[in-house]
Amino acid sequence: MNATARWTPDRVEDLRIETRRFIRDRVMPHEPAPGTHVDDELRVRLQSDARAAGVFAPQVPTEFGGLGLPIEHWSPVFQEAGYSPLGALALNCMAPDEGNMHMLGEVATAAQREEYLRPLAAGQTRSCFGMSEPHPGAGSDPSALRTVAARDGDGWVISGVKRFSSGAVGAALAIVMARTLGDDGDGGDGATMFLVPMNTPGVRVGAPLRTMDRAIVGGHPHVHFDDVRVPETAVLGEVGLGFRYAQVRLGPARLTHCMRWLGLARRAHSTALDRAAARELFGSRVNELGIAQGMLADSVIDIETSDAIISRTAALLANDPRAGAALSSVAKVHCSEAIVRVVDRSMQLLGGEGVSEHLPLASFFNEVRPFRIYDGSNETQRWAIARRAVKSRSRERAAGEPALDALREWGVGDA
Repeated sequence: MNATARWTPDRVEDLRIETRRFIRDRVMPHEPAPGTHVDDELRVRLQSDARAAGVFAPQVPTEFGGLGLPIEHWSPVFQEAGYSPLGALALNCMAPDEGNMHMLGEVATAAQREEYLRPLAAGQTRSCFGMSEPHPGAGSDPSALRTVAARDGDGWVISGVKRFSSGAVGAALAIVMARTLGDDGDGGDGATMFLVPMNTPGVRVGAPLRTMDRAIVGGHPHVHFDDVRVPETAVLGEVGLGFRYAQVRLGPARLTHCMRWLGLARRAHSTALDRAAARELFGSRVNELGIAQGMLADSVIDIETSDAIISRTAALLANDPRAGAALSSVAKVHCSEAIVRVVDRSMQLLGGEGVSEHLPLASFFNEVRPFRIYDGSNETQRWAIARRAVKSRSRERAAGEPALDALREWGVGDA
């Protein structure tokens, strides 16, 4: 019996309810004060609690100690985890480890999975992902990759600097994207992924980037690779296919961000609903005022449309990963902007307390706002979405689909 068949709707719902209970009873009481970084000691303690509660690592295959939940069923569980900024961390489905675990499961050899995926899945280690670089290196444009890996005998030597290496402080493993140079210096199609233990000579964690979000253990520092020598077995997948593997990682990773942060948006909206029901202004409860009702309704619309596109994208990723990865760009843009709107409206409805540290909404905003930049800025995603739309329509036209030129349809322009 395959994993999907084992996960009946009732069983998925049971896991969602158990996750909901765990987050409210065991995780939310440990949320740090706004603006405080989460430390690794808290991660270990919460993950131990999640394991005892039977909700740990829902997305990880059972052979590596997880629950084996198929991707089409992740969303309701991940949203419940996302109700707290610490929830995904407790369940071991937080970025960047969740995306790295997914890619290792899809691309790594059996030996690499045993060495790197198994301890990650168990929460014994953490990881980071080395793609972004200081300007003018890779960022929104991955083709600007400047980190290089050159063959050296029976291994490779990696040289370069990464930044925004989320989780790097205290991580055991870095998955590093580098431009691969052959013996003749030809970069070929240019990119290979390498598995680099962080204690390898030449690896150095540099200056941190102090960002507005705090939920990722290990921050977003620079990481320097100063002539780092790794064996041939450090290559993840095949040489030259790094950009292809990046899409294996980024499609689901974008979507799981949407799931987690949508859970946090639901909490912000619930907070606003509770306050709107309790507070009176101008002789009426806030939830009876037309302006407030419009804001609450818009938040419901943003939440429901985000939920719908997440579900559709997850189902597509399960059955057609390439098409799912393309739709994940649409989901990422829509959800990242809708979620920010929900949290922002909730802050506005709570007035001065909404932007204070008396309530957590301001810290929620600090967590969700960077998502419009992380995992490919929304502007870059829109550029890619438009390109795919143009190419898709060109294929339809080439297959015989008639042109729908507005001027022709109305009998104009045929003089």
